[in-house]
Amino acid sequence: MSRYVPNSPAQQAEMLKLLELSSLEELYSELPEAVRFKGELSVPEGKSELEVRRYMTEMAAKNKVFPTVFRGAGAYRHYIPAIVKAVASKETFVTAYTPYQPEISQGVLQSIFEYQTMICELTGMDASNASVYDGASACAEAAAMCEDKKRSGVFVSATIHPDYLRTLETYCHAADRELTVIPEKNGVTDRDFLQKSIKNDSACFIMQQPNYYGLIEDAGALVKTVKDVGAKAVICVNPIFAAIGKTAREYGADIAVGEGQPLGIGLSFGGPYLGFMACVKEMARKLPGRVVGQTVDLEGKRAFVMTMQAREQHIRREKASSSICSNQALCAMVAACYMGAMGPTGLGEAAEQCLSKAHYAAKQISAIPGYELVFEGEFFHEFVTKCPADAQALMRKLEDRGILGGAVLDGEYDNCILWCCTEMNTKAEIDMLAEILKEVA
Repeated sequence: MSRYVPNSPAQQAEMLKLLELSSLEELYSELPEAVRFKGELSVPEGKSELEVRRYMTEMAAKNKVFPTVFRGAGAYRHYIPAIVKAVASKETFVTAYTPYQPEISQGVLQSIFEYQTMICELTGMDASNASVYDGASACAEAAAMCEDKKRSGVFVSATIHPDYLRTLETYCHAADRELTVIPEKNGVTDRDFLQKSIKNDSACFIMQQPNYYGLIEDAGALVKTVKDVGAKAVICVNPIFAAIGKTAREYGADIAVGEGQPLGIGLSFGGPYLGFMACVKEMARKLPGRVVGQTVDLEGKRAFVMTMQAREQHIRREKASSSICSNQALCAMVAACYMGAMGPTGLGEAAEQCLSKAHYAAKQISAIPGYELVFEGEFFHEFVTKCPADAQALMRKLEDRGILGGAVLDGEYDNCILWCCTEMNTKAEIDMLAEILKEVA
């Protein structure tokens, strides 16, 4: 398959001759004249390749790409090895074709299988699907997995990403599913409130580790509280943190979900990304979307097939728990390439650098009067500080210096800043940020 599939006038004439037609217009002879378009389309004339490249370059120049980034809040800048793009951009993988026919889709099916395997290793779970749209939809789909005739009602921590919470609210409203938000206390989930609220017939509790404020939750204790009433525990995990922290399975979770963007996918102005989902064996048949499995063919050779497709197109609509109709196959391929290239050692090194650089930055920033840390708990690579000035004005000053600053919070922590450090941030950049903050203070 080539990147370019030309269709010359001679080829068109040959195809029309085979169809016993004299013109392209005859292809639409069954359509009424009244609905057929006459004349020329109101579109510009075609451009040469050079003209298109100049035009696209001019458009791209309008985007501001920051050389230094201290913002996370759900999308993170990590180093991506060159081999990741080199492999994922091969023509055989860059296709919108759905691998329904295994006899001609072994490469794509194997790439998905390898991705699922690595997600299971990262989360400690038994089964993974071929990804969903993003981390937010993964959380919402997990909630649907947990509800049945005997159990209903979803509980979610207020410390989860705000976008994830809004998506959950939308899904639950549409499904007439009760959603209860467990408030935070000192930046982490209020376990006492959860214990008083969750019931013996509740479906599940959803939390994030580390949470939106960057803090590491006492996930083991929260999961125990949930399991004591027989409900399911869902943990939304940062895949880079999972390389050095406990797996979702080790915390006792039934389902692990999250945003796969940190696994080799560039920021790309917000997408496309992918949501990963993995679960214990007992819940595997409830996974939405597709699950690719390994088997053998008639000759006993290793082969890959679609094992499960639990969506409304393949089972009775009234029994479908999901309407996810496609996986993020290319993004999942990128994630698989990244995890394969980095390996456990590389992922662990990236996570360690995130941890150490964030703590160094927190120490430098919080030493400046007015920029004290808001929370005392342990954190991974994000932390929240106060801001003695107008935080938005501060962000504009940083932008003038080529720095994308932290995310400005609102609500209870209005004008506070959520900072983020990854392995991409150097000591010199952190020191420069601290100096600028001193000037503003």
